[in-house]
Amino acid sequence: MATQSADLLRTPLFSRHQELGAKCADFGGWEMPIEYSGAVAEHGAVRSRVGIFDVSHMGKLRITGPGAISALNSIVASDLAKIGNGQAQYSMLCNEQGGVVDDFIIYRFTEDNVFIIPNATNATEVFQLLRNALPSGISIENLHNEYGIIAIQGPLAGNVLGRMGLPLDCDYMNWLQADVDGETVIICRTGYTGETGFELVAPVVVLQQLWDRAIYCAAEVDGIPAGLGARDILRTEMGYPLHGQDISPTISPLEAKISWAVGWDKPDFTGRANLQATRAHGAARKRVALKAIGRGIPRAHMDVYSDLELSNKIGEITSGTFSPTLKEGIALALVDSEHDKDQSMFIDVRGKALECANVSLPFIAASPK
Repeated sequence: MATQSADLLRTPLFSRHQELGAKCADFGGWEMPIEYSGAVAEHGAVRSRVGIFDVSHMGKLRITGPGAISALNSIVASDLAKIGNGQAQYSMLCNEQGGVVDDFIIYRFTEDNVFIIPNATNATEVFQLLRNALPSGISIENLHNEYGIIAIQGPLAGNVLGRMGLPLDCDYMNWLQADVDGETVIICRTGYTGETGFELVAPVVVLQQLWDRAIYCAAEVDGIPAGLGARDILRTEMGYPLHGQDISPTISPLEAKISWAVGWDKPDFTGRANLQATRAHGAARKRVALKAIGRGIPRAHMDVYSDLELSNKIGEITSGTFSPTLKEGIALALVDSEHDKDQSMFIDVRGKALECANVSLPFIAASPK
């Protein structure tokens, strides 16, 4: 394993990754496992069996106080009135211009108790912004160092959870709590892979033993630990956006075509006025999904053109990879809206034009949740 800067943060499971021979690298300021046996092998395990991920670098925030859910609902883009206790929702915090400061999952405990999982890089900023925006009487705690998160993803995820002695009788985007050695663990039917999956939000005091149990039980069904390299391929195949690439403070939900997650009928949320205006007159850029026709792998920041001669630039790749499932290059791109219906586009791959088909998402069919 390559030696990383002493300034990088490490999750409570870092020693376990070292023992498993993980290749680690800087990911948003965290020294995270990128791969163990190889990203392609780990991708295959998740698609066909099960993979175990450490995603403890993700943030953990708790908001409490009378009417906490209503107060939060006046800030975030989604409509929290649509979920009840024991449910989770994908949401976003936008800036006043309509760009996405961060996207996250919100867990509703009660009207007065909410848990949020923001992205690692943005966790501190989200905490500060929400703290400044929430009214008096509503408290927010940054619990980043008190919890870890283990993701169990794949067709056999439920099998592994059962072998671990944990309950799994909850629907997609629902959650429940379980006792693990005297500590309360949140088990949510969520994931970032397109497969059946669960995410375990656990106090750090039981995180290592929970990881060990997950790895042991996964091995019984030929499952393996998986790193962030495989995770990136898996989410790209599903067309799931990555903050900082496919969405960002300068890329809106309308441009990224995730406006389904916006509560348009709500009277107020941060960025609503600009988003409503953009919705009315149309976004200047729109996300497209591209599948390579020829040999070549699209990568982030490559330019997209409307013509084979690469003379008319219309956008840029935001995420790109080789899909082991399709055996083809795939990409998400932001292009000028007048071209988002073009049947084919061309990517500049080191000076050569790579023809791509404009296709619908997901690139591969999602498994039943």
